[in-house]
Amino acid sequence: MPECPAPAKLSNYNRRFTPWEDYICGRRQEVLAATEQELRERTGGKIHSLPCDVRDAAAVDEMIATIWAEGSLDVLMNNAAGNFLARTEELSLGAFQSVIGIVLMGTLHTTMACGRRWLAAGHKGVVLNVATTYTATGSAYVVPSAVAKAGVQALTRSLAVEWGNRGIRMNAIAPGPIPTEGAFSRLLPRPELEEAAKKRNPLGRFGTMEEFANLAAFLISDGAGYVNGEVVTMDGGEWLQGAGEFTALGRELTEQEWEVMKPRPKKGAPKA
Repeated sequence: MPECPAPAKLSNYNRRFTPWEDYICGRRQEVLAATEQELRERTGGKIHSLPCDVRDAAAVDEMIATIWAEGSLDVLMNNAAGNFLARTEELSLGAFQSVIGIVLMGTLHTTMACGRRWLAAGHKGVVLNVATTYTATGSAYVVPSAVAKAGVQALTRSLAVEWGNRGIRMNAIAPGPIPTEGAFSRLLPRPELEEAAKKRNPLGRFGTMEEFANLAAFLISDGAGYVNGEVVTMDGGEWLQGAGEFTALGRELTEQEWEVMKPRPKKGAPKA
């Protein structure tokens, strides 16, 4: 399922500053078209959408080349994600491949497609990745996500050192719970679980899309020009209170709820 903090429904977010233009990409054209229209109405900016599956390296490179033909990018935001709340022994190899393919390989594909072009042109750039609060500790019941996001964090910090002296900054945000369409209804199947999650947070609430957007805007701006290789945790202190965001939640679900939430292959898809 999608795990997309901000803006909702977006896979990857690419920004050029002069003139102000945004490019969004994702797999579903109808969702992209609706999001493009919404962003255009809200911001008054120039918004473009391009369908692309970030798991496909060739498709990603073609997409970046299409954007590059209009002018070099300044910022790449990798926000494509997938997750399953499930008992790990019940996950197929295909479930692992799907999440790792979107989260880790998708981030790698877009980062390399932009990074190679930036380096070849001597053009400065910024990459902002979306990590998670359990990359260091892991978290029960979301193992594919933990594995993939840990890789994203390692990629962020590694390239921050390797590419920093050539004008490319790499940073990440590790958000805690932020309600988005489709995510909470699947990860928190009962209303009382949502309330329990709020009570575990030192601030007693979830984060908002606006708070995430404000932090992202700062990290890609010149005001954060000396911030490089950093993973900024934005979770109200939840991570400090107890590691493994989904660990306690997993033990609260009934057998019937586990069965309903169990990942099932799409019709006609080969079994892994």
